Order: sequence, then C-alpha cells, then structure tokens
Amino acid sequence: MLETLDATAVRRWCASGLAALQRHQGEIDDLNVYPVPDGDTGTNLVLTLTSAQQALAMDLETLPDDGHTPHGHALRLMARGALLGARGNSGVILSQILRGFADALAAAPAVRGRQLAAALADAATAAYAAVAHPVEGTLLTVVAAAARAAEQADTDDLRAVARAAAGGAARALARTPEQLPALARAGVVDAGGRGLCLLLDALVEVVTGESPARPAPAPPAVRPPGTTVRETGSSAYAYEVQYLLDATDEAVARLRGELDGLGDSLVIVGDGATWNVHVHVNDVGAAVEAGVVAGRPHRITVTRFADQVAPAAPLPAPLPDGRAAVVVATGAGIAELFAAEGATVVPANPSTGELLDAIRATGAARVVVLPNDPNTQSVASAAAREAHRLGVKVSVVPTRSPVQALAALAVRDPKRRFEDDVIAMAEAAGACRYAEVCHASREALTVAGPCRPGDVLALVEGEVHLIGADLLDTCTAMVDRMLGGGGELVTLLCGADAPAGLADRVREHVERSWPFVEVQAYEGGQPHYPLLVGVE
Repeated sequence: MLETLDATAVRRWCASGLAALQRHQGEIDDLNVYPVPDGDTGTNLVLTLTSAQQALAMDLETLPDDGHTPHGHALRLMARGALLGARGNSGVILSQILRGFADALAAAPAVRGRQLAAALADAATAAYAAVAHPVEGTLLTVVAAAARAAEQADTDDLRAVARAAAGGAARALARTPEQLPALARAGVVDAGGRGLCLLLDALVEVVTGESPARPAPAPPAVRPPGTTVRETGSSAYAYEVQYLLDATDEAVARLRGELDGLGDSLVIVGDGATWNVHVHVNDVGAAVEAGVVAGRPHRITVTRFADQVAPAAPLPAPLPDGRAAVVVATGAGIAELFAAEGATVVPANPSTGELLDAIRATGAARVVVLPNDPNTQSVASAAAREAHRLGVKVSVVPTRSPVQALAALAVRDPKRRFEDDVIAMAEAAGACRYAEVCHASREALTVAGPCRPGDVLALVEGEVHLIGADLLDTCTAMVDRMLGGGGELVTLLCGADAPAGLADRVREHVERSWPFVEVQAYEGGQPHYPLLVGVE
C-alpha cells in the first residue's frame, strides 16, 4: 500500500491501466451507441495509452532541469505521450485529462489524498475546456463525478481518495443512460466513461494492492444494420479529420472558431506548442487547410465513416473479420480522394510506428497498405511484419505514386478472397504508368541530358524523360509521350504550387490530340510537383 504516488507508481498505473483497457477493448468498442452506433472507442483508448506508456518507457529516468519532481516528470511524459498518440474523440479527451492531472502534480513535493483530489478537479476542468460543445452522460460527466467524490472524501489518505474517485466514477457511469436517450434505448453505459473507470480502478489497485469489485456493464443491444460508425457527433458529417499541429495559442484560438463552423465533435488539446486536433467535417480539404494557416499540421489522418457502414442485408457466409486499406499521401486533395475511396490516410514519410498505429486503428484483421513512394515501401513492410505478430494480416502493394494507389483502390472488391483482391489491386497499380513534373533544384546530368536550376523536368516511372523551359509545354509533351504507348484513361493531380488552369489546359490538349482518351483531373495539393500523371 502506498502513502504517496511516486514515479514508480505512475509507471505501474500506466501499465496496469493499459492492460485493463486491452482486456476490455472489445467490450468498450461494443458499447458505442452515442449518438449513433460506433465501434472504436476501446481501440482509440488503447492506442492513446499505448503511446503514453511508450513515452514513459523511453524517458522515465531522465529528469529535466525545471524543478519537477520524479513523479511530476513521469506524469508529464505520460500526458505528452497520450497527446501525441491520441486517437479519436475519446483518446483526445483522455490525453487532456492526463495533462490536467500532470499539470496539477508536476511540482507537488508529495502526492497524497488532497493533492490527488485537486489534480482530478483540474483534469475535469481541462477535459471540459477541450470540447467545443460538451455533452453530459459522457466521459466528461464521469471524470467530473470522480473529481467531486475525491474532493468530498476530504482526507490526505491517498488510498481513501483513490477509492472514492473510482467509486464516484462508477456511479456516474451507471447513470449515463439516464442522461443520454441513445444509451437508454440500447441498454448500455457510455463507452469513454467505461474506459476511464478502468483507469481509475487500475489506480486503486496500484495504490492499495486491491482490485475493486465492479459489476460488469449491461451487454449492448443488437445494432441495426446500415448505421454509421463514429464516436461522437452528427451523422450529417462524413469524415473524421485528426492531426497534430505546431502552432501558437492565438492561432489555435482562431482555428477553433473556423473548425467549429465546418463541422462538429471538435476537440483541440495541447501543451502550448503541439496540439491534437479532432473534428468531423464534410470538407476535408478545408479542415486541413485551416491547420496549415494556423501552423504546421503533421500526422494527418482522415477516416470516412461510410467505409465502416454495416451492410443493409447479411452477406452470405459473412467473414468474422473486416478489411481495410491504409494509404500514404501528401496533399489535402489527395488525402480526400483516398478517404472517399474508404481508405485510412497516413501523411507522407511515416515511421513504422505511425503506419502500425494506422493499421491497428482500422480495427480490421486484413489490411492492405499502399506506400506510394519507393522510400516508404521498406517502412510499410516493417509495419506489416509487426502487425502480423499482433494477429493482423497485412499485404503491401508496392505503389510508387498516388495515381497507382487510385487505380488499385478502384478495383477493390470485398466479395473476393482477400488474397485475390490484393493480387487484383497489385495488377491494377502495375498497369498504371505514372509520371511527375517538377522544377530542377540544381545542375545535374540526367538520361535526358544536362539540366540547370529552374528547368522543368518530366519524370516517367522515376526517370527524367524530358527537360523543358515551359511548364505547360513540358506537361503536354510528357502526356503525349506516355499515350504514344497506349492508354484509355489519364489521371491528373494538380500540385499546391501549380499555376491556375494547368490541369484544364492539359485536359484540353488531350481532348484535342487524343479524342478517345478519358481525362480525370483533381486538385491534389501535393508539394514540389505541379502535376502528377497516371495513364491506364
């Protein structure tokens, strides 16, 4: 039994809480019915706390020169890891709860009962402040009840306050169906609140050495088919957008107002330098561009809710596990295209851990990964190997350009065997010749001759085929060269720095010169390359 919460106890609490969430992950996923059925809160909480534990494991013994105690530093690391790894609405709110907890205790010389109660109060305040439109009967209600119960205990006995907080949270969780009709109709409690109760029970176990006995929540009702998967928010919005953002407090304040006008389920949390942004919208590009205006967004993920819609009628011999696609993309327009095809999007140049997180976050047992860059293929293969150890079957289709990924996603068919579907996607990607146009940044000797800074380079399948002085002329010449080898469909992706009308003028050229070829043009938003081209 502990009299105070020290750094070792923080480490044990994080590990014990993560283990509890992992044991109950499926149960929590099944609880999601607010405001429409959902299936990923348990997964999001597990991923969020996994990141917190990794941060602790990497740096727990290193103390900064800022006056923080060892337990304060450990709590800071835990909160920071949760912030960077937060997934979904529940994960983002949990990261803010941990941040409020850490801020209150960072400089406390010892953590006894009253300090714990004060920290829970700060955590609840931080959680409410993070949500644009708080709703009672959720995780917010449960953390507030835990804080009130801890304060009412009115003692320095750490064990008594931890027990009081966990008990108050459990009672509030049991009342959540009275506050939300959707929970009452389904006969379940709030999913995020259930996850927080598990974390508080883990804290009690660490402090007292005893496991609180709690009745299991009611089993979820059978869900009606055809309902959209989302953790919170109105079904009027089709996409979940989440990213980390490096920005100032003032810029984030403006971003909060702009995103609030674009959608719902808005949560923005951070530590003053890095922020985790979560929102449901219909205009993915506008949500990402608002982040670009505010600061530097990274680790952008876009999820289309329709990709997780249950079938209107049971399929013959349904598979017990689902399928998903994870695609690496640069550019808001390209990300939106992939999301519209039902893929989970990961920003360019991801780490193995980021790709693995994206694979696990899909909740699917069979996942195809499209790296879209030769340099990312080895990272994707490493993530696939790690996923196999976790029981997820992952196949990497070696796409080298976004246009190849679009071709691969277009032929996906969930009715096929997974292995056959991967082969079909790989064949479609391989049949799509790709090219890109950029400006030379330095002098070089290429297979097409020498180039100088500022020259326009047309690369086909990664090799320089044309060197020109005019962007439009080089683009049209490159398309002509590619269509000279045959083709029925040309896909054009315009970059962020492309001059206005570039895609339209290339399209007009193709329609004049190649009247039987179909042309599709999109705003890709990719940097460095004014135009990406695919020919099928």
